[in-house]
This record gives sequence, structure tokens and C-alpha cells, in this order.
Amino acid sequence: MAQNLQTGLRLRPVDLAREHGLSTQAVRNYEDAGILPAADRTPAGYRAYTPRHARALRAFLALVPGHGHQRAAAILRAVHDGAVGEAFRLIDASHAELLEDRSTLRAVEDALRDLDGAPRDRTADRRSPPQDSSIGTDTFIGPLAARLGIRPATLRTWERAGLVRPRRDPQTGYRLYDAAAQRDARLTHQLRRGGYLLEQIVPLVERVRHAGGLEPLRATLDEWHGRLTDRGRALLAGAAALDAYLRAEQTGLADQSDVTAPPAAAPPA
Repeated sequence: MAQNLQTGLRLRPVDLAREHGLSTQAVRNYEDAGILPAADRTPAGYRAYTPRHARALRAFLALVPGHGHQRAAAILRAVHDGAVGEAFRLIDASHAELLEDRSTLRAVEDALRDLDGAPRDRTADRRSPPQDSSIGTDTFIGPLAARLGIRPATLRTWERAGLVRPRRDPQTGYRLYDAAAQRDARLTHQLRRGGYLLEQIVPLVERVRHAGGLEPLRATLDEWHGRLTDRGRALLAGAAALDAYLRAEQTGLADQSDVTAPPAAAPPA
């Protein structure tokens, strides 16, 4: 058999699979997808894995929780293609997405804090009166725009973007904003003042609608924080595993203690 240059230890697919509770077919599929480096073959055509493949599999599985399966696979393929810079670019993209998610969460929290009180226009000469006293009363586009310190045309733009959903007065056909529509307009207004684009605000308003209002949404913020924290820790763990694999690749490490299963005869591929 032409042995891997990094080690003379032969491992079966089951030896790699057992450590992670995978099927042997999954291990073969990972090799076929370029997630694992290509394995040597015995004269009979059986796959012969090595500690190098075990390290690659650990790195991939450590990357998945933070980056997702598709991007983690792309990272390992880039490494095996010798495009380490591309692998780092993909990692940077995941961190940038996490930072954007944190910024989004902060924007929602800031908007909710503003809505707790009496939101005002930032222009000193155009202070609006408190809105809470009328939030439960249906209103037309003009009074709502005046309270927010915006033009009616802006509310119509938000409506076309799906951010505000007024109904029509059955007698006049005018737009009529109920409590939920006013809430969505106020939240949109706060986020727009924070510099968010309409397409960025749409999913946030949808989250409020799905939660059933602002109060239920507040109850989900801690869970949202927890998910972001978990993803941040997963990105760190994945980076550590990938770094260990890259260091081993650079040094040609042949550490047989790196595997948990003993060598055995290779089964049919």
C-alpha cells in the first residue's frame, strides 16, 4: 500500500466514524466532498485513513456549529486546495455576520427602550407630544405622520415595503392605522433613525408581529442573546480546531496518539 507520508498508521472508516457517532458512509461522503483529504488505497482498493484524516474530521465537525455545514465544508475544501486565504475569508464572513446580528439585536433593544417612553423627533424645534396616550386609538395617516415627525409619503413608502399595514376606512377609503400598525410605524421610525435600511427593518418588524407585540418580544431578547453567545463560542472552538489542523499540516505531524481507535485491517470501501 502507498502509505500517507504523514504517518504509517492505517485507519478504517469505522475508526474515524466511531469517535463522532457517525456512519462509515458519512466519512466516505466527507472524503468525496473534499472535506477530508483524499485517502490512500490498498492494492485491493480499500480506503486507508490516517491520523491526518482524523484531525481534518475533527476540524470540520468543530466548524459546523458556528459556520454551518455548507460554509464549514467550503473552509476545509479551500484548505485542501491550498487556498488558505480563501478559508480565512470564509471565516471572516461568519464573524462579520455574527457582528451584524449583534448590531441588529442592539438596534431592537434600543428601539424598544425608546418606545417605552415618549418618542420624540430629534429636531429641537419639532418636538412631538407623547404618543402613548393615543396608541390605542385608530388614526389616519396625517395625524400619525405628524406625531412621528415625518411626511405622509414616508408612511406610504413603509407600507409598500410591508413595514406598516393600515386598513381602509369603509366609508372614506382612507388609510386607518390601528394600534398594531402604529406600533410598527413607531418601531420602523426608531430603526430608520438608527441608520437601518428598510430591507433590514422588515425582518425585525415581522419578528414583533410573530411575537404578538413588544412585550412578548422583550421576553425573547435573552434567548436571542444566548444564541449569539453560543455561536460566538462555537466560532472560537472551530477556529481552535482548524488552527490545530493547519499547524499539523504545516509541520507534517505524524502523531499516532491523535486517534482513539487502534489500527485494524481495512474493510471494503
